[in-house]
Amino acid sequence: MTTTTTLTKQDKVLNALMAGEQLTGKQIAARFSIGNARATVSALRMKGFAIYANESKDTKGRVKIKYRLGRPSRAVVAAGYKALAAAARVAA
Repeated sequence: MTTTTTLTKQDKVLNALMAGEQLTGKQIAARFSIGNARATVSALRMKGFAIYANESKDTKGRVKIKYRLGRPSRAVVAAGYKALAAAARVAA
């Protein structure tokens, strides 16, 4: 008897980004059958993944947003810890 693991749509998007791909919202929606690509990216960010939205222009001059997985800077990590500490002081 074999067991299979099924990947969620978020897992599939994350795997593509971890493989170094840069994807637009339309590419995410079409490739992974996701209705709201921005919500999926936001959910991945809330899970702690540093997903950046970079603007790029195509050959016709149209601006497109491409998502990529990156490494947060020390300043971003420090700001996150400061926000957590501030929230803990307010809750206490």
